[in-house]
Amino acid sequence: MKKFLLPLLALVVGASLVSCDEQPRIYGAEPLEISSLRQWERVHRPTIYDFFEKEVYGRMPEKQVPIRYELLSEGEALGGKAVRREVAMHIEGMATPVPILMYIPAAAEGAVPAFLGMNFKGNHQINPDPEITISVNAPKGEELGSDPERGAATSRWPLELLMDNGYALVTIYRGDVDPDFDDGFQNGVHPLFYAEGQSSPAAEEWGTIGAWAWSLSRVMDYLETDKDIDAERVAVIGHSRLGKTSLWAGATDPRFAIVISNDSGCGGAALSMRKHGETVEAINKNFPHWFCDNYNKYSNNEEALMVDQQGLLALIAPRPLYVASAVEDDWADPEGEYLSALYASPVYELYGKKGLASPMPAVDSPMMEGDVAYHIRKGGHDINLYDWTQYVKFADKYFK
Repeated sequence: MKKFLLPLLALVVGASLVSCDEQPRIYGAEPLEISSLRQWERVHRPTIYDFFEKEVYGRMPEKQVPIRYELLSEGEALGGKAVRREVAMHIEGMATPVPILMYIPAAAEGAVPAFLGMNFKGNHQINPDPEITISVNAPKGEELGSDPERGAATSRWPLELLMDNGYALVTIYRGDVDPDFDDGFQNGVHPLFYAEGQSSPAAEEWGTIGAWAWSLSRVMDYLETDKDIDAERVAVIGHSRLGKTSLWAGATDPRFAIVISNDSGCGGAALSMRKHGETVEAINKNFPHWFCDNYNKYSNNEEALMVDQQGLLALIAPRPLYVASAVEDDWADPEGEYLSALYASPVYELYGKKGLASPMPAVDSPMMEGDVAYHIRKGGHDINLYDWTQYVKFADKYFK
């Protein structure tokens, strides 16, 4: 009987080594050193994705609702540099459509690459163009009942830069999809997906950021049908809370060819366990609708997170990723944003891509030699011409 002991022991040890390698682990806020691409794709990536889906942003619904797209208007814009196009996204069950605003280079021959992102206060604020439809959901002007100011956010959307470089711009207003306040999830897309008798998302179901990310994918559905847009060359971009949104959209939808986060901070690119600037507790208290209810477990308890935000960034690999910060934006923790991208870089290297390297670059010295890029610029919490200029240069590497 003893002669069978050693082979049996070897078999048990071998099985145990395999099963240990397949077990999820606590990743913490450390570089994601994974043994092989196979292990990343078979074990670690599904585990990390499952964590963010159920514990942070919430599961998007498996059920889909009918959506149709209707051309609203089209015309010359920007002194002939662009074609302005508006398309209504009719989501069945929503009281009002979601207007998609597009600016397409007029001189383009064939389908062009595009930047897609949400805006904060309405499509009409990205440019003073009087032909842009004002959404019924857009905030009103300072005078009672007056229209909001056109072009108030022009500095954040440098349309001429994009047109001159051959890029289309596609945007939707966040409030047309889901309001950015705690309304008990009654006025946006969430009620369209409730089960019978349900009145709010379950603890592991999507919050507002999840809904916004979902809507960007629905815009992508339309772009795949638009002959003027090359849907294989679309970069998803967002600033601040909409940067959190662009990262989650990029993690959940592989059709986005480049993912860009501008000053996204806590719950975006920054490492939560640093507890620097905005914390999980502060974000859950001030914006309880952004994330799923399960995220409240980690308020003032960041150490309990299975993985930090470097795991979110790694989910985007091997697609190009750009993370940006501003030196005066301490609330968003610039160093934490850089470290998160640095700690996700080993996963990019598993794909033969080039990640970030130490040390953190100097102010206004972009690090974009590889497939993970980063810059920190002078100034505060904003997205401006400097940022966009770097994003265009980065996109040129892959789209041109």
